[in-house]
Amino acid sequence: VQLQASGGGLVQAGGSLRLSCVASGRTFSSDAMGWFRQGPGKEREFVAGISWGGGYTDYADSVKGRFTISREDGKNTVYLQMNTLKPEDTALYYCALDVHYGPPRREYGEYDYWGQGTQVTVSS
Repeated sequence: VQLQASGGGLVQAGGSLRLSCVASGRTFSSDAMGWFRQGPGKEREFVAGISWGGGYTDYADSVKGRFTISREDGKNTVYLQMNTLKPEDTALYYCALDVHYGPPRREYGEYDYWGQGTQVTVSS
């Protein structure tokens, strides 16, 4: 299984970016998907998760109301729409796949496959 994340970049505070993550080697329609991030000198943290079928979503408090996770199973793709970006959102963003038939989980140790990360930098 490979996860390929893209869409990162440099943006000014208040701007928007959309991250994409394409999975290959597995049809992930029955899996949960998540986005995590790791900022400079920080631990990896949960950002957002989505269940199989998209029926359940979960967000970290720090991004709730600004970020939206969605999935398009026909394209084996999960997205993270990020609006009203802040400098503290600067991090390497990872997508991850959890072979889990249930609500998305927040613990990164639960996820089975990881993408390579895409850098998001928000300038003030």
